[in-house]
Amino acid sequence: MPVGDLSLPEFPVIEGIRLGVAQAGIKKPGRDDVVVIELSPKTQVAGVFTRNAFCAAPVQVARRHLSTASPRYLLINTGNANAGTGAPGLDDCQRSCDLLAQAAGVEPNQVLPFSTGVIGERLPMERFEKAVPEAVAALEATGWARAASGILTTDVVPKGAVARCEIQGQVVNIAGIAKGSGMIRPNMATMLGYVATDAEIAQPLLQQLLHEVSDQSFNRISVDGDTSTNDAVMLMATGASAVLSEQDSAGLAVFREALLSVMQTLAHAIVRDGEGATKFVTVKVTGGRTGAEALETAYTVAHSPLVKTALYASDANWGRILAAVGRTPGLEDLDVEGVTVHLNDVCIVALGGRAADYTEEAGAAVMAQDEITIHIDLGRGEAVDTVWTCDFSHQYVSINADYRS
Repeated sequence: MPVGDLSLPEFPVIEGIRLGVAQAGIKKPGRDDVVVIELSPKTQVAGVFTRNAFCAAPVQVARRHLSTASPRYLLINTGNANAGTGAPGLDDCQRSCDLLAQAAGVEPNQVLPFSTGVIGERLPMERFEKAVPEAVAALEATGWARAASGILTTDVVPKGAVARCEIQGQVVNIAGIAKGSGMIRPNMATMLGYVATDAEIAQPLLQQLLHEVSDQSFNRISVDGDTSTNDAVMLMATGASAVLSEQDSAGLAVFREALLSVMQTLAHAIVRDGEGATKFVTVKVTGGRTGAEALETAYTVAHSPLVKTALYASDANWGRILAAVGRTPGLEDLDVEGVTVHLNDVCIVALGGRAADYTEEAGAAVMAQDEITIHIDLGRGEAVDTVWTCDFSHQYVSINADYRS
């Protein structure tokens, strides 16, 4: 089960957004696996995508359509990633956009496609032909919760987050859903995220906000260190409420904080629902010379299989953390005597070795908890960064060994 309470919030209606869901039987019969999101005509859209060189056909097509037209529809399928499928996969992806365009009465390049699931298999296009019109017919403003379930793959629970703020005397709503459980180390910009607001924001500013907030949320999580071929996060602003501009620094700050809350909640939910996860782990690095150095150190610890399996075993094997810090790229001149490491409030490492007052019992008590903070102070600067991750359990291996069964 996921770490912590991941129950869905009560979603607000985002004026200008409707969502519809259908069952195509792409991987399993009898489950929601096709989602359509409709955008009002003046909606502005920003996106960030995977940097994996083998990016999936829908990533390639979505990027192209986003740069050439005003999007009106998003089409999402689960059960099949349409990645590693070459030219035929691109043709299938374009055909899926054509199907939705025909059903909705728009141009094909106004459709942004997204896929998640098994890599290397063709999309079953005959199943889309029936499911896409059904999803369009099911469009409704209150469809967020069902859509959150309809985009899942190995996730145990659906993930959603909402926020509300006041700008210029007007209430602004933000709502988002995401999926992801394994193959998670977003590098954007197998996770997908869709966040919508009724604020009016010009596209360049919307894209800037998405980049900034993604770097503090989705780009700071890792389940297993693997960057998917299909990662994408979309931010949509319908313009039905307050107008935001770069000149309104106060309003922009309020909105940015609310957006960060939504996106960090979604990002944390992905880690909490990581495949086989039993612990939610914050790796905080302080005292770096640069932010890049602090981030690299945090990721090195977060990605260590030895650290992650010790976390699962509730084993206070602090030497594994120390070893990971010591092999971090760019820390070759590290003064190890200046490094301190804490597990929550228990100091485990100081002056280059085991802290004088550390006890195995105190370390084990922390490691037995569901939520743990590993705080590493490099003692060589002022830079700080944080990564959120989880442990590796037997179930992680089982889920991935059986994924295509």
